[in-house]
Amino acid sequence: MTEDLSRRRLFGLAGVTAAGAAGLSLAGCSKASGLGGGPTLASPMADSSAGGPPWVTRPDLTPPKISVRRSGLGGDSQYIFLNAPYSGTGHGGTIILSPGGEFVYFGPNTATKHHMDVSVQTYKGQQMLAWWEGVLVEGFGIGEIVLADSTYTVKHRIKAVQGYPADFHEVNITPQGTALIDIYSRHSNVDLSHYGGGPGMHLVSGMVQEIDVATGALVFKWDSWNPKNPHVPLSETHQQFGVGDGGNGTAATPYNYFHINSVAEVEPGNPASDLLVSGRNTWTVYRISRKTGNVVDRIGGKRSTYSMGPRTRFYWQHHVRLHPGNIMTVFDNGSSPPVEKQSRALKLHLDDARKHVTLEKQYIHPNQTYLAGAMGSAQLLPDGRMFVGWGTEPHFSEFSADGRLLLDGDIEIGSPSYRGFSENWVGKPPLRQLAVAARHRSGGATVYASWNGATEVKSWAVLAGRSSSNLSQVGTARKAGFETAMSVSSRGPWFAVEARDGKGRVLGRSKTVKIG
Repeated sequence: MTEDLSRRRLFGLAGVTAAGAAGLSLAGCSKASGLGGGPTLASPMADSSAGGPPWVTRPDLTPPKISVRRSGLGGDSQYIFLNAPYSGTGHGGTIILSPGGEFVYFGPNTATKHHMDVSVQTYKGQQMLAWWEGVLVEGFGIGEIVLADSTYTVKHRIKAVQGYPADFHEVNITPQGTALIDIYSRHSNVDLSHYGGGPGMHLVSGMVQEIDVATGALVFKWDSWNPKNPHVPLSETHQQFGVGDGGNGTAATPYNYFHINSVAEVEPGNPASDLLVSGRNTWTVYRISRKTGNVVDRIGGKRSTYSMGPRTRFYWQHHVRLHPGNIMTVFDNGSSPPVEKQSRALKLHLDDARKHVTLEKQYIHPNQTYLAGAMGSAQLLPDGRMFVGWGTEPHFSEFSADGRLLLDGDIEIGSPSYRGFSENWVGKPPLRQLAVAARHRSGGATVYASWNGATEVKSWAVLAGRSSSNLSQVGTARKAGFETAMSVSSRGPWFAVEARDGKGRVLGRSKTVKIG
């Protein structure tokens, strides 16, 4: 897929598909397969792939194909979270993979709702799934932020205020119970004469709103632009007027000079903390005072207040976060149009006293030249590993702290993920998501079982009988991928399955089905 085509598909389609609403439709399956063409590693990688033809238990779901290779599974291996805005041959949607690369959860997009930026976050001490839900119009999101608990039940819907819709680029829940969201704010009657346009034209700026999750009240607002004294003037942009997603200054396609794509606290949990705001089209990370709204510092870009050490400059960047020790992580796209030869995940050190940035580590795929024209993420894990989503390049990777490639993942062509994350997660979906199907075979039956989104299932028990009210156990099997196929000698004709945890305890029992 070319860079321009990828960006048009994501940003140029009005009303593209959106993910299912509360409860989320879930499904998946996995089978053994080789990835091929992967990097050379110190130890061999395990291969797996997921997706493909419709599954017996959920023939209505067709997620994109995903292949994963990894070098062993440590005790700290976590689930993989992806979201495909669109899909080459199947459905786009929200995806959770097991540490080994098998489908655990699939929430397909629909014609009216779309999910973006799915991640695990904490709200009031409880682990939650957070995502943006809505539609894309003229390249910007029109939607809201959603929080769901471990049962995939929606608990909160967070809306932007003052008549603005929430955009999809950022979903960030703070320890104090607020949501940092981004908005593309429209402005008219702007003089763009010096930037390729003319007087009386239109632009979109980058806005931050901080919303109290419990009450929906506005806590803080910041906008990169105001007519008289903009926080970020047009002179800082690198976006060429009328090119790519830059817009041509009309009401239908306003000039996108800033392109906000991430918002984070400098000191997480401190309600007075400054914010870090990423302006993709200015190549700059802005430190914004929550007290005054003023720009305190600029990192990168044309007016950087920090001197940038060797290999620290970034271009068209995404997903900026600050970590203990003044470590800042950035996904450096380096492209659209290309400035670098390869996208990178960066681990930078900020010396606030000297106002200087040094490169701690860069993470580049060793055998592939990934150059992402849009999207992307760089997640620093607690033990120092780096999980990278390659944006419009449909791949994801995990690196050790010293830069060795530990995991290599491919999503089918046409199905990039906006961001990619590695997170701990316990999913306990309702029983209605536990599915069973059975088919006759010579001398017995094959029984299929899946439970969409369930993370605690370790084995299945097959129950069979001559009537629906009198079933007994006829076989057991270890869970194998998302959908497990089990051969039993019984011909039923009535069948059900029980899901069991690692200690053999029953987690749930399916409905009873009959084969003719």
